[in-house]
Amino acid sequence: MDAKKLPARPSLEQYKKQAKELVKSCRDGDAEAVRRIERYRAVRTLADAQFTIAREHGFESWPKFAQHIEALTRENSPVSKFESAADAIITGDVATLQSLLRENPGLIRARSTREHHATLLHYVSANGVEDFRQKTPKNAVKVAETLLKAGAEVDAVADAYGKDTALGLVAASVHPLRAGLQNALIEILLDYGAALDGVPEGCQPLTAALANGRPQAAETLASRGAQVDLAGAAGLGRLDLVKNFFNEDGSLKSNATKAQMESGFMWACEYGRTTVVEFLLERDVDMAAQDLHGQTGLHWAVIGGQLDTIKLLLERRVPLEVVNVYGGTVLGQALWSAEHSDSRIDYAPIVELLIAAGARVDASSSERVARVRLRRRSKS
Repeated sequence: MDAKKLPARPSLEQYKKQAKELVKSCRDGDAEAVRRIERYRAVRTLADAQFTIAREHGFESWPKFAQHIEALTRENSPVSKFESAADAIITGDVATLQSLLRENPGLIRARSTREHHATLLHYVSANGVEDFRQKTPKNAVKVAETLLKAGAEVDAVADAYGKDTALGLVAASVHPLRAGLQNALIEILLDYGAALDGVPEGCQPLTAALANGRPQAAETLASRGAQVDLAGAAGLGRLDLVKNFFNEDGSLKSNATKAQMESGFMWACEYGRTTVVEFLLERDVDMAAQDLHGQTGLHWAVIGGQLDTIKLLLERRVPLEVVNVYGGTVLGQALWSAEHSDSRIDYAPIVELLIAAGARVDASSSERVARVRLRRRSKS
């Protein structure tokens, strides 16, 4: 959650003053002030400015924001204790966390007053909560164990992206992955009874992992017995399971859908599951199918740096000029990824492959292509 951090001793009067200044700046034509307000409201009254400030800090309304600040001014209020416990979680301060839980047993089931309404256990995921608290300490597994032993509800749901459990949020989160603790956190949550396939009306953790670029988390969940549909099997690279969703004539069985086939194709492209990609191509998957962001399987193979998969798709004459919602063709995506994505992936040979296959290089992209080529020469 994109939320501004509050100071140690916030003043509601100061925020009221900020709201008035925001309205004045809008009336004076300040473009940034207008942008801030119009992100949440179309008009520019004092009430709209107050609402904007509340939303910028992760609250659903000005009254809820005001109540939160008022509670923070009281050292022993439930809100103050919850905030202290959340800080202890993200810093790995187990001693302080244990002390707070002993002195305030109700904390273990308390919820944030911010719009995500997370419990303390959700903060272990470093996902869906306020962004300045999206951190994974080295002892995050010990922190999770402390909360679970204290009675945390393992399948409590937060309103982060939908109805999200801690398991689903951990499986999709980049911070535990970067800390090398994602699988260990998944395991301890499952050991304490977390619903392997999520809760009703919530996301399936395995699907969330694949949809957010966490294939290793998906593999861990699958190894523990998570349900795997056609899309999941393709994303995992499990050709043996993928085959089970097709009849001998190549048609889909009743337990699979075209949408699952297309999603699975895109995940297989992203994660370089080339044998699965080839199998699905032989069953006439739509190579030009696009996801919600307009990305095709080739876009995803480019993002993932999957050279062998890209070569296969180009051999099958996959469309090169399909545009995603950001206006990027696959070449545009490759150039963007070379500038902004995983530095461990060498996008230069991907760019060359796409150009050799006929991808158009226009005036706006020619200079970027030159920069990619120059960077590669400087490294060699």
